[in-house]
Amino acid sequence: MSRTFLIFTFALFVLVAGVLFYTSQVSFEEPKSLEKTRISEAVTHLTFTLPDMDGINHDFSEWSGKNRILNFWATWCAPCRREIPLLKAFQVEQGDNGFQVIGIAVDFPEPVVSYAETAAFNYPILIGEKDAIAVAESSGFEFIGLPFTMFVTPDGELIGSYIGELHQSHLDTMVEVMTRLDLTEITSAEARLILNQL
Repeated sequence: MSRTFLIFTFALFVLVAGVLFYTSQVSFEEPKSLEKTRISEAVTHLTFTLPDMDGINHDFSEWSGKNRILNFWATWCAPCRREIPLLKAFQVEQGDNGFQVIGIAVDFPEPVVSYAETAAFNYPILIGEKDAIAVAESSGFEFIGLPFTMFVTPDGELIGSYIGELHQSHLDTMVEVMTRLDLTEITSAEARLILNQL
């Protein structure tokens, strides 16, 4: 082997060893701002008005008295589209148990209406574009992309959120926690801590 190749190999080895040593010493904790947001003890009550697919405005209070799942989505978001059958099934299974899914499209009305023809939603769809983003950001939770889901109590208290594609296990945990909260078996603070660890 040539001397140049040996020097190059040794330098590469030292570099890799240095990187491995450095990463083993670094703590990969969540940013403090995100940690604070996720476990905030502050009580936030949501209020907003957005139009449906027919352009008719709806106030969030129309669904008061139910545990609400606000699902922020868009037609161009593949994980959002994958969630829809799960949310439709959830609405069928839990609708009579006091749960209500509400879809909030961060999108233009035309593609949402077109997509709804094949999606056959069984829960209300509101459309917001920038206004929908403003609703998500007003929650105080970190909103960094879609899909984004918020969990709201019957009296409008924002109790938790989840960023990313929902799965059945997330919904199962949410039902258990919000049911226990309804029965006063746990406090809002305890419910918030559990839901924000999904």
